[in-house]
Amino acid sequence: MIIQALRFGNADIGFLEGGPAWIGWKEYDLSVLAVETTTADGATHYNASAWVLNGSDIANAHLDGDDSTDPFAMLDGKTSCHTGWLKSAGMLMPMGYLIRNGYVTPVGDTSDINSLRNTIDNHFDGSNGNGNSASIPDSGALYSGYSGAIECLSSGYGDVAFAKGDDFSTPHKYCDNEDSSENENWCLEIDQYIQLPSFGQSPSHPVMYNPEMLDVYTRNAILNAMLSWGDEMYVEDYPMGDQNYTGCYNVVTHQVADIPANQCGSEIISAVTSKGYKLVAGNSQNHLGSYSDLLGSIPGLSEYYHSSDKYGITDAESGEQS
Repeated sequence: MIIQALRFGNADIGFLEGGPAWIGWKEYDLSVLAVETTTADGATHYNASAWVLNGSDIANAHLDGDDSTDPFAMLDGKTSCHTGWLKSAGMLMPMGYLIRNGYVTPVGDTSDINSLRNTIDNHFDGSNGNGNSASIPDSGALYSGYSGAIECLSSGYGDVAFAKGDDFSTPHKYCDNEDSSENENWCLEIDQYIQLPSFGQSPSHPVMYNPEMLDVYTRNAILNAMLSWGDEMYVEDYPMGDQNYTGCYNVVTHQVADIPANQCGSEIISAVTSKGYKLVAGNSQNHLGSYSDLLGSIPGLSEYYHSSDKYGITDAESGEQS
């Protein structure tokens, strides 16, 4: 419903995941105002990658230095471990890449998002051989989320896990902590995990707006207010000078405002963002452009975000015309 609200002026800004944000940008000219950072260093993208086990035929094909042995071509008939249904790095990015580059052929009605599930089941159905069917877990179920996908691979259920790579490596997050006691109990030795070449960059969650509904003065005022949240932190009995203060401390002005905690920037960021880090200014092309080619290859994705059971865009259009 956020896309609908932005389109028709019922909301000034909206916090969206990458998929619906991309639909809003491409089909309804919504724009990115600001974007979440996902690390203390200010990262706004992460690489989506496939992980396999060292010594597997897929890993050997990747490491042998022979261009004729393509590891992605060897995924056919293997068992895939996804983070969940329609998740960015765990499904949309890898499937968009594999379909766009001809490794996977869509199955069924390509205007129906369920054809993606059929496509995955058909291509990654290890049960046709000696393995298992693809793992597409519901939220909270066994093997769900990033850790679940790597656990699926580690346990031997799956042959390939789709998760984060490079600087945001999922295996390293869960299995390569300085204190080994912090590693998950299902972890293998870190050198057992082999990353295949990245599928591309997945964007963090953006803040979207409708430029036809929000004038430049207002959007700049909103942006500046959101950016200033990163300068504020709520403190209790914070020593400064000869006194202790409780309130909203501004790290730039060194002033402490006597306001409720839920009105302080750090608490607002924690409430409205997925990771709790600051927002930075952004624009649609820089933030969502890397998504376009891959998401555009997903069968039925656009229609899915139009469906009444998801974002109500079709219903909104009908209501506008009547």
